[in-house]
Amino acid sequence: METQSGRKKEEKKERKTKKASSTTIKEEKREGKMKERGKSGAQQQSVDEKYTQWKSLVPVLYDWLANHNLVWPSLSCRWGPQLEQATYKSRQRLYLSEQTDGSVPNTLVIANCEVVKPRVAAAEHISQFNEEARSPFVKKFKTIIHPGEVNRIRELPQNSKIVATHTDSPDVLIWDVEAQPNRHAVLGAADSRPDLILTGHQDNAEFALAMCPTEPFVLSGGKDKSVVLWSIHDHISTLASDPSSTSKSPGSGGSIVKHDKSSDSPSVEPRGVYQGHRDTVEDVQFCPSSAQEFCSVGDDSCLILWDARAGIGPVVKVEKAHNADLHCVDWNPHDDNLILTGSADNSVRMFDRRNLTSDGVGSPIYKFEGHKAAVLCVQWSPDKASVFGSSAEDGFLNIWDYDKVGKKKERGTRAPNSPPGLFFQHAGHRDKVVDFHWNAYDPWTIVSVSDDCDSTGGGGTLQIWRMSDLIYRPEDEVLAELENFKQHIITCTSKS
Repeated sequence: METQSGRKKEEKKERKTKKASSTTIKEEKREGKMKERGKSGAQQQSVDEKYTQWKSLVPVLYDWLANHNLVWPSLSCRWGPQLEQATYKSRQRLYLSEQTDGSVPNTLVIANCEVVKPRVAAAEHISQFNEEARSPFVKKFKTIIHPGEVNRIRELPQNSKIVATHTDSPDVLIWDVEAQPNRHAVLGAADSRPDLILTGHQDNAEFALAMCPTEPFVLSGGKDKSVVLWSIHDHISTLASDPSSTSKSPGSGGSIVKHDKSSDSPSVEPRGVYQGHRDTVEDVQFCPSSAQEFCSVGDDSCLILWDARAGIGPVVKVEKAHNADLHCVDWNPHDDNLILTGSADNSVRMFDRRNLTSDGVGSPIYKFEGHKAAVLCVQWSPDKASVFGSSAEDGFLNIWDYDKVGKKKERGTRAPNSPPGLFFQHAGHRDKVVDFHWNAYDPWTIVSVSDDCDSTGGGGTLQIWRMSDLIYRPEDEVLAELENFKQHIITCTSKS
């Protein structure tokens, strides 16, 4: 079974090879991999053709889009706190990483992003971008030199200036990104010191990471097949409730309590260690309404539901949630009965926990099959209870609405051969889309990131985008608005 961590190491190796490629290596590739290269070349041509077609449609499909070229790939992207609101745009923190080849340190990057408000950007402007350029909407604000590659970033919902990161180690690192000093990432520079270190895994914990929406709890899964829970409550100060505190950082109150600045980073032991998986745990997620309930998925094809009040064993275990490794899971914030899973079998499945039993029996209530490669990330929309996104190794980020599955109206408006429920496909990336995040402050706004080592030999692409509201608004509303422009359209057509 090919795990996420296995794939990541292969990609890293490939990227280093490409960066330091020699004539000998090129000749070896020519001689030994002609057929493979021919096949990948045809695939790349197909990707490029689709991309060219997509770019021509950007002014029609999108209300706003910003394209930002990354020198180094980022395996994670997350929205941070909103800093300010203005008439035509808002400013917000954005968390990224730089996964380097070792010539410079790996970093956790805090950027400032200008998010343009709906119906502000001119259609002709949003499609005029250079794929090799950096976006004027994204500015690096601070660099933290990370001890090892940043595999995943997650922010604390109650205080989004506190983030957790995973690297190739058993520990989870906690950072107060506003308090951390800005560093210059040069070869030989010492690592930044995390504000907290969460211990408890017995082997590397590389991907599975979640922060609780109701309590300052952290959840992680790893190669040791365990799920580990921590509370960082005692390590976060109460600046927010202190009326004498006037200088607060963005992102609501609180910061990491420092006990002794001269000592090493304080460590926190687990609140609980939960056993039930038979292989690497690839993703974890809290129940939106309870800090005691959470779920996990892994390379054993299992979906497991846990309750910290019921002991360290599974409450529900779905033995064959998919036909391959599971890579990702998300719990619906609007309806905590619904759970999404994504897998190496290219599908997304939706489970209703009321249908699951402790004996391992449980079928998904729907299978969403629209990707042509392994699904890497799934996330419910904060804006509509039935909408979610899924990104995959095929380079697409699909937006689905399960309310539209099987409805006559949906069948009439869907493109031919389009999977049921799929109503938008973001095709702006030309390589695997490794992460994306819905913006909680700006409705229907998404940040997504691709690792482009296969298509361009290195780097990555960050895109911030919002589809046109004509796509997701109720049909009667859209028709009424278009009716207002009908005469104008007829006049323009007759002139041409």
